[in-house]
Amino acid sequence: MYSFKNDYSEGAHLQILNALIETNMVQEEGYGEDQYSLQAAELLKKKMNNAHVAIHFLTGGTQTNMTAISSFLRPHEAAVAAVSGHINVHETGAIETTGHKVLTADCGKDGKLTIAAIQAVLDAHPDEHMVKPKLVYISDTTEIGAVYTKSELEQLSAFCKSHHLYLYLDGARLGSALASSANDLELSDLPNLVDAFYIGGTKNGALLGEALVICNDALKEDFRFLMKQKGAMLAKGRLTGLQFLVLFRDNLFFDLASHANVMAEKISEAVQAAGYDFLTPPVSNQIFPILPNTVLSELHQQFNFFDWEKVDEHRTAVRLVTSWATKEEAVDAFIESLKKKVTE
Repeated sequence: MYSFKNDYSEGAHLQILNALIETNMVQEEGYGEDQYSLQAAELLKKKMNNAHVAIHFLTGGTQTNMTAISSFLRPHEAAVAAVSGHINVHETGAIETTGHKVLTADCGKDGKLTIAAIQAVLDAHPDEHMVKPKLVYISDTTEIGAVYTKSELEQLSAFCKSHHLYLYLDGARLGSALASSANDLELSDLPNLVDAFYIGGTKNGALLGEALVICNDALKEDFRFLMKQKGAMLAKGRLTGLQFLVLFRDNLFFDLASHANVMAEKISEAVQAAGYDFLTPPVSNQIFPILPNTVLSELHQQFNFFDWEKVDEHRTAVRLVTSWATKEEAVDAFIESLKKKVTE
C-alpha cells in the first residue's frame, strides 16, 4: 500500500547516502566544527548573499523550534502562532516545557498569520499581569500547504519591527515553498525579512537535519551554549553538515522540492478534472482535496493518507503529501483509481 501520508517516509537521497559512506572513515572534529559543516555554512551564506548570518545544524524540526524560540525569549515572553501552527498543534507542548506560552491567533483556512490577527493578540496582552508577546512564529509552507508571498512577508516583517517583535519562520517545508509556482520569494530575501528561520532537510531528501539561520545579531550570542544545554548539539555534527553540503552544492535541494511539487500538481489536476474542490488552493507538496466519503473508502484500501477535516455529512477534506522520492507510477495509480471511482 503506497503512502501519501508525509514526506519523510523514505530514508535519504542516494547522493547523500553515498557521501556519508565515502567520508565515513575520515576523522573530523565534533560538535559542528568539522570541515563539512563549516563548508556547508559558508555555502549557505553564499546562496543567501549574506555573510553575516549565523548558521547552526540541528537534527529535527521540533528540536530546532524549541531550542531557538526558548533561547530567543526572556522568561516572561511568549510566542504568537496561528491556531494551526506546528508549535501549537504538533509539538507536544515543547515550547511550553521551556516556560514560554504559545499564544494563538486566528487565521484563515490557509494557516497564514495576518497583521490584524497578531494585533488582536497584542491588544489582549497589554501589561505585566500577562505574558508579553515577543516572537511571531510562521511557517512556509503553512500547515495547510499555503505559501507566503514576498509582499505578505514584507508586511509582517515591517509590523514586527515596528512593534519590537521577533519574526521567526519554520522552514520544515521551505524547499516546497520556494519551488512553488505561487512563490515569488528567493532564499536570499529571508535574512532581510525575518530574525531567524530554518531550512528543512528532513522533509526534503536528507536522512535528518535542519539548518537554523540566525539573522538578528542580538540573537546570535552564546547560541552554541544554549544548543548544548538543550541537548541539540550533536557530537557527530558532521552528519548534518555533510548532508546540507550535498543538498546545496549542485542545486539538489531545489530539484528534490520541485519533484515533490510536480507530483502534487499532477494529482491536483486530476482532482480538479474529476470535478472536486480543495480545502485550500493546491500550491505545494501538501494538497487538501475534498472528496466524497464513498470515494475515500475505496482509495483508503489502496493508499495511505490522512483524513484532515470533515466538510459535511458526505464529504471529507484529506491531506495528500508528495515527497522528493514520490514515484510517478504511484501518482498515476492514485489518479487511475480516482478516475475509476468517478466513472462508476
